[in-house]
Amino acid sequence: MEISKVGMFSIIGRPNVGKSTLTNALVGEKVAIVSPKPQTTRNRIVAVVNREDTQFIFMDTPGFHKPRTKLGEFMTGVVYETMADTDAALLVVEPSMPGKPEKLLVEELVNTKVPIIVVINKVDTVPKAEILGVIAAYSELCDPAAIIPISARTGDGVDIIWSELGRFSTDSPALYPEDMTSDQPENVMLAEFIREKLLKFLDREVPHGIGVEIEKFEDLPGGAVEVGAVIYCEKPSHKGIIIGRDGAMLKRVGETAREDMEKFLGARVFLTLWVKVKEGWRDNERFMRTFGYERE
Repeated sequence: MEISKVGMFSIIGRPNVGKSTLTNALVGEKVAIVSPKPQTTRNRIVAVVNREDTQFIFMDTPGFHKPRTKLGEFMTGVVYETMADTDAALLVVEPSMPGKPEKLLVEELVNTKVPIIVVINKVDTVPKAEILGVIAAYSELCDPAAIIPISARTGDGVDIIWSELGRFSTDSPALYPEDMTSDQPENVMLAEFIREKLLKFLDREVPHGIGVEIEKFEDLPGGAVEVGAVIYCEKPSHKGIIIGRDGAMLKRVGETAREDMEKFLGARVFLTLWVKVKEGWRDNERFMRTFGYERE
């Protein structure tokens, strides 16, 4: 069926509430990396789903937090810019009472007159009786268009989100090609696969000072692909941790990232990783731009 309607939705919330997990669940494939560590998403990720006659456009945003670096300021700015330019906002929260970040986000959404759909994620982690109090609290806080308890991890309740989104769509031809699921270029996705594994395997304080740049992407005979990537960290001591004893950690990161790359590209991948120190890169705007962290 030809696309005749479009709905644009921001996915916002504090760090580590499951925004990217929800984005992947809505799309039905991996378009955003996930991690139990906060501030995994650093840039806005546009995900596209075509259902019947409607194109649904989701904008997954970084976790809303108090910035301490220029990178943090960039991430917070992305949240504010994204929420104001959508038909509705999916405010993803945990099954607990609203905190300061949620109240600040609600205040901004009310000021911009963007309808709010509160998505209470991780409901599989608490007794059902506790969720009723959370629903009541958000009903009083923001008069939302809907409150939907879900588990993005298991998919429970995601179908209810779909039943609410249609009413926010407007008449429009498709804004993105119908075979497109994400706006992320190949090199960005490949770099993100590497960063996801670093988040997974390294201590909490190390990954947030890491950036990944794809320096080589070359087709090989037989349909294989050669990928070369540089992992930048902020401290010499972190370089040793990333490489690991006898290179064990770097090998582990490379092997698992390569598996995701091969699924994504549909081709055999030969991956080479290097680690370099770039002190203070998160406060260096020029260097941030090399990783794509640049406001439009």
